[in-house]
Parts: sequence; structure tokens; C-alpha cells
Amino acid sequence: QVQLVESGGGLVQPGGSLRLSCAASGSIYSPNFMGWYRQAPGKQREMVAMFILGDTTIYADSVKGRFTISRANAENTIYLQMNRLKPDDTGVYYCNYKAGSLTSWGQGTHVTVSS
Repeated sequence: QVQLVESGGGLVQPGGSLRLSCAASGSIYSPNFMGWYRQAPGKQREMVAMFILGDTTIYADSVKGRFTISRANAENTIYLQMNRLKPDDTGVYYCNYKAGSLTSWGQGTHVTVSS
């Protein structure tokens, strides 16, 4: 089992920036998928940014050019740098890990973009 703990959410004005962190612990297997999803109020959870089987990254079209996923392998931590935030980016951001049939989710961190 892999445990994921997110941090870094909060309230930010439109155009501002936030950096989310996700620390993973437990039995982490490679290769794996690891990244970020979000769920806006009244909407389905959607993929935001992911590492795919190594260093390949994918992004939702809505965040390309504004968000950057990165990681510190030695610390089993991934990050999501979010710039030029918009009100539509508001939601609960979840860290996700998949390896084979194993899937883990973090508890989520709230991001609110509002003036």
C-alpha cells in the first residue's frame, strides 16, 4: 500500500500561483503512474498532470503552459506548480499513484481561486 499526503492548497487571487506537494510512502513500485487530479464543485474528477511510466509527462489541455509537474525522486515527492491561476482552477486537488492493479489516492487539498 502507498500512502499519499498532499499539501500546499489555499486561497489565491486570479493570476496568482500556488505550489502543491505530494509525499508518497510505503511500497512504491516502478514503473508507475503518478500525478494530480482535481474535482471542481459539481463536476467529475479530472486528470490535471501525470508522470507516465518514468519521466514522460501529460497535461490536461486546460492547464498546458500554466502548470508544471515535477518530482524529487530521492524524497518520493511530486509537485504541481500552478501559475496564472483562474477561477476555473478551483477545486480539490488529489495526488494519485498507480502501479499494476494498485491505486492510491491522497486525501486532497483545496485550491480556491477568487478575488
